[in-house]
Amino acid sequence: MLYDVIIIGSGPAGISASLYTKRANLKTLIIAKGKGTLEKVGNIENYYGLEEKTDGKKLQEIGKKQAENLGVEIKEEEVVQIEYQNHFIVSTLNHTYEAKTVILATGSARKKVDIKGIKELEGKGVSYCAICDAFFFKGKEVAVLGSKEYALHEAQILLPIAKSVTMLTNGEEAIQKRTEGIEIEEKKVRELRGIEHVEEVTFEDNTSKKIEGLFVALGTASSSDLARKLGVKLDKNTNHIIVNDKMETNLPGLYACGDCVGGTLQIAKAVYEGMVAGMSAIEYLKK
Repeated sequence: MLYDVIIIGSGPAGISASLYTKRANLKTLIIAKGKGTLEKVGNIENYYGLEEKTDGKKLQEIGKKQAENLGVEIKEEEVVQIEYQNHFIVSTLNHTYEAKTVILATGSARKKVDIKGIKELEGKGVSYCAICDAFFFKGKEVAVLGSKEYALHEAQILLPIAKSVTMLTNGEEAIQKRTEGIEIEEKKVRELRGIEHVEEVTFEDNTSKKIEGLFVALGTASSSDLARKLGVKLDKNTNHIIVNDKMETNLPGLYACGDCVGGTLQIAKAVYEGMVAGMSAIEYLKK
């Protein structure tokens, strides 16, 4: 099935975009998994239309129900990759979906890598994109830092290319789905070491493991992570997706809105940008 629009993210920006695309009679799918930033917010009382203060979880539920009532399809899955082959192919671990346009609205990545040595070794064996850099690690021993579906997907990409692949969960429990050939190491990571390139990772129990590359894939894939794999332009300083005033990226048919494009992190801004992205997708498809 080919959708007119796939929206990745069910926060204020994604829901707002869907209300416009669906009312334009476009076949619209939202894919999202896990709690977004809005659901973690306590009291909200500075948003238009609220007679009394409310919490983010309730506002999120109202928005999703509004979209569903219009007929927007919503699937609770984690997107791990987007490809472009005449149209967009959006992949989760278990399914693929196809669309003429895609709107990225998964919010801003707030995960931080607080492991000594990673920042210093970026570009020297530390990568954030397996599909981009796997070729450079052919026949080498590599590791993926992460414990969830996104990390497993990156490890699966590396498996047929690298000599060995290890998922470093950094003290977290690894995802239950496993792939034969991928080693799991759940020890807490202390430091990544190397001089000219990545050489080893050390753990809190004073043991170490020789590796030649480390792919960072913490948590779920953010809009920036997904955009990077498509060659979309990102701000070098903030890692935000670069868009114009129509929420268009440099790749035709791909839009981004909300926290992932930077600026004031407010619900009102996200809703506005979602509307703009939705209307831009409508205009694009009409052409």
